[in-house]
Amino acid sequence: MADIVLVHGIAQEQRGAATLESEWLPAIADGLRAASHPDLATRVWPVTGSTERITAEMAFYGDLFLEPGTMGTTDTVPPAGEGRDLAEAIAQEWLRHGAERVNPDQQAATTQLSYLQPEGHEEQGPIQEAQRSALNALARLRWFAPLGMRFAGKFVNQTLSQVTAYLTDETIRDEIQGRVAALIGPDTKAILGHSLGSVVAYEAAHRLSHPIPLLLTIGSPLGLRTIVFNKVRPQPPGYPPQVRRWVNIADRNDLVAAEPDLRPQFGEPPPGCTFDAAWTVVNGAKPHDGSFYLSKKQTGIPLAQALTEPL
Repeated sequence: MADIVLVHGIAQEQRGAATLESEWLPAIADGLRAASHPDLATRVWPVTGSTERITAEMAFYGDLFLEPGTMGTTDTVPPAGEGRDLAEAIAQEWLRHGAERVNPDQQAATTQLSYLQPEGHEEQGPIQEAQRSALNALARLRWFAPLGMRFAGKFVNQTLSQVTAYLTDETIRDEIQGRVAALIGPDTKAILGHSLGSVVAYEAAHRLSHPIPLLLTIGSPLGLRTIVFNKVRPQPPGYPPQVRRWVNIADRNDLVAAEPDLRPQFGEPPPGCTFDAAWTVVNGAKPHDGSFYLSKKQTGIPLAQALTEPL
């Protein structure tokens, strides 16, 4: 069992737990140092044989998106069926948030939204149909297309295929939750989830039968009210009752982290628990980057408190 259970986000199917840990653990140590806890940082990274080591393990599930019979390879395959409708709804909401924020993609998001035709509009051919696709529109934003349109479409399909698969495929959901639960024990101090991993971490926290000091969500899409919020378990969503403290951290230019403040949606915590859900950071050119989130003092402060407080 781990002191800190880590849950990654989308597009990690070509990697593994050890590779991701080798990126996340130094960043976590940097965040602890930024929060003035160098003693804890050295117990996280570099890894030593010390009995004082703080253990952090990655709940890896990226391989599920490569297995035949589930999602196949998601590099190019767009969502289909119910997943397609859900993906379109998520893409539209991300476009709206992009248009509302002061960021390099604000004007592009506004323009792409203007192309989306209202429901019931008569089809006029493939060009108009493409313009009405929020998935295609999203791929035109620089945020999603750092390497150009050829790769942007693949990335958007890959991203939303995995998000919709988790939210709609019970086999995938149960397997992922099982992998997270296998790492959590009575001595676990924190569950830390990034991006889609924050949704997984939130649901895992609701399944706990014992208290845990911290749920830490970063770059989280939980605030997508009309889509993700309505698909998470349990319904209606609320504060995980076994979590003593829930901290949500977002970069205002992170389009995935649609709502930095989750408190109006998820309600008040139980007596004796705290909900800090308006913490913001500035991740610069990579607002959704997990390592950038982890290296900030805003992440290190609550994590240090969880690691040092008695269970």
